Amino acid sequence: MKATYDQALEYDKNDPLAIYKEEFYIHDSRLYMDGNSLGLLSKRAEQALERSLNDWKEHGIDGWTDGQEPWYFLSEKLGEMTSPLLGAKPHEVISTGSITTNLHQMVATFFQPEGKKTKILTEELAFPTDIYVLKSQLALHGLNPDEHLQVVKSENGLTLNEDTIIENMTEDVALVLLPSVLYRSGQLLNVKKLTEEAHARGIIIGFDLAHSVGIIPHQLHTIGCDFAVWCTYKYLNSGPGGVGGLFIHEKHHGKKPGLAGWFGSNKVKQFDMVHEMTHADTAGAYQLGTPHIFSSAPLIGSLEMFHEAGIENIREKSLKLTNFLLECLSKEDLTSTFEIITPLEENSRGGHIAVAHKEAARICKALKRKGIIPDFRSPNVIRFAPIALYTSFEDVWTTVQSLKEIMNQQEYKDFSNDRNVIA
Repeated sequence: MKATYDQALEYDKNDPLAIYKEEFYIHDSRLYMDGNSLGLLSKRAEQALERSLNDWKEHGIDGWTDGQEPWYFLSEKLGEMTSPLLGAKPHEVISTGSITTNLHQMVATFFQPEGKKTKILTEELAFPTDIYVLKSQLALHGLNPDEHLQVVKSENGLTLNEDTIIENMTEDVALVLLPSVLYRSGQLLNVKKLTEEAHARGIIIGFDLAHSVGIIPHQLHTIGCDFAVWCTYKYLNSGPGGVGGLFIHEKHHGKKPGLAGWFGSNKVKQFDMVHEMTHADTAGAYQLGTPHIFSSAPLIGSLEMFHEAGIENIREKSLKLTNFLLECLSKEDLTSTFEIITPLEENSRGGHIAVAHKEAARICKALKRKGIIPDFRSPNVIRFAPIALYTSFEDVWTTVQSLKEIMNQQEYKDFSNDRNVIA
């Protein structure tokens, strides 16, 4: 087995993406394994934000059109920059809102219950905001969520069976919403297969890409899924509360948005100030209010690195990092202490490794005391996310050694097994 310190150094020596670690602000005394919750700040993201701040300082309101990065067109520019990561056409992508607001927009647009088709299909391991959105949208149609939200059950409480999802695509389902990667276990679903099966049954399907954008290559246009939403503050490193994004396949362009707001206007008409709206003929039509410039600007600098590094190369290193993490856990016999809940098959694995332990909350606190920043998910899951652009193989090796010491010395007993306010 290659899970040794020398092997980690050898991997780092031959890593073509290692140069990007210098781009990020990383504390010398800290190993950051939580980039799937909030990515670290890069120098380029900082510089991009400073440019927009300077545009405000220098131009005032004219920053909308005359700044170095004109704010009026920023959402479209970011959509175009993001599109290669998604396998989408530039006009199919827009940077706007948040996952929650974009989900409301997409469901309000595409869920049109008629006849027998009155149900929305999702799954029981979904991130809570997805469920909140679906229930509230059903209620707005006067439909009881207990009857019209069809929830696929997990056989083990950790992962999903794709065939079971497909079996639940019944004739009364109008819309399907699924994650590309399950946020707890890190299971990667087959987006292509699920899209094809939904469309074969005349069902609209969309995906929450929160845990796959920036870590896994997508082919959304070719696959033909109807819509997708994501955040950018995880793997795309846009910063806390960073702008969200949405994809809407060009076959639906021209479809009237379920929710309307003035920034969804055709930009030539937007300032006519008339009460009859002329929607944009791109994904931009599904914007709502004025973009939050300072939550969007850092993404410019971040995306520059993704274009340089290449999403295929990022995925290759990500898999190599998570494989090495699994090998280290096995070598140190921690697989007998922790349950590995992330699928071991590479084509079913996202960007993080999740392990389960009844003392997970206090183990996370003990790791933080040692300068290791993991992620806790209630009730008993620890997630480790080594990030291709700023995590080294040595970092992974050190993380596992620290975890081994904590378990051997029972250092976690110094802490309570209750989660912090932010987990």
